[in-house]
Amino acid sequence: MNKRDTGRRDATLAIVPRDPRELGGAWTRYQRHEFVSPATDLAPYVSQYWVVEWEYAEPYRQLIVPYPSVHLSVQDGRAPEVSGVATGHVVKVLEGAGRVVGVAFRPGGFRPFLRSRVSALTDRTVPAADILRGLPAVPVDVAAVEGWLRAAGPVADPVAEWVDGMVGVVAEDAGIARVDDLAVRCEIGVRRLQRLFVEYVGVSPKWVIRRYRLHEVTERMAAGSRIDWAALAADLGYADQAHLARDFASMFGEAPTHYAARY
Repeated sequence: MNKRDTGRRDATLAIVPRDPRELGGAWTRYQRHEFVSPATDLAPYVSQYWVVEWEYAEPYRQLIVPYPSVHLSVQDGRAPEVSGVATGHVVKVLEGAGRVVGVAFRPGGFRPFLRSRVSALTDRTVPAADILRGLPAVPVDVAAVEGWLRAAGPVADPVAEWVDGMVGVVAEDAGIARVDDLAVRCEIGVRRLQRLFVEYVGVSPKWVIRRYRLHEVTERMAAGSRIDWAALAADLGYADQAHLARDFASMFGEAPTHYAARY
C-alpha cells in the first residue's frame, strides 16, 4: 500500500475541507485490518503480516505514516510489489472494494533477500519479480506469501539481526534523541552506524530516531494531557518548536492539531 502521491503535503491538506471519514476514527467503519505473526523460521526477517480489506462508495485518501520497514504487498489483479522505506508520509487512494496482503519486514530484515543495499529501494515501489526472481504467482493469502518468502531463500545474516536490535533500542529508549546517543549505547562508531543503517535499513539513524521520537508526540496527544510544545521540542532534541512542527507535518502529512482531530 505504498504508492506515493507526491506534491500533496500538509499545506494542501490544511486548506481542503476535511473528509468526515478521516475524523475521530470514522475510517474504521470502512476498513478491516488483521495482523498475523510470522512462522518461527521467518521471524528473524519478518515483523508481521498485515491484511487490509476496504469498501468505499466514494474514493478515500488513506494517509500512511512510514516506519523503517520494507513492505511486500500482494493484491488481486496486480503484480506483487516491494516498497522501500518512505522518508515521508504517503497517500493511497482507496475506492470500491479491495483486499491486500502485506509483509512488514523487520528493520534490516529485507537485506538477506535483496542481498544489496536496501537504500536502493528508499522512496521507491518496484515489482517484486525484479528482486525475488523465478517465483510463481501468489494468491492473496498469508500462507501462500509465507511459502513464497521461503522459496526466495533468504541468506542468514547476523548483521541484519544486530541492526534490527539497534532500531529496537531507539524505539524503546525515549532518551535517545541524537545519533551520538545511539552510537554510545550500542558501542559503535557514528560513521559505521550510519553506514549500517543505509545498507540494512535504507535510511539514516537520524531519520529512525526522529521517527520514533515523533511517535511519542502522538502518544502524548492520545493521553489527552496538555502539551508544552517548546519543552517537548527540547526534550526530543529539536532546536525549537518550529522545527518539531515541520518534521511532524513531513512525517505525518499534517500539522499536529489536524492529526489529533483525525485520530
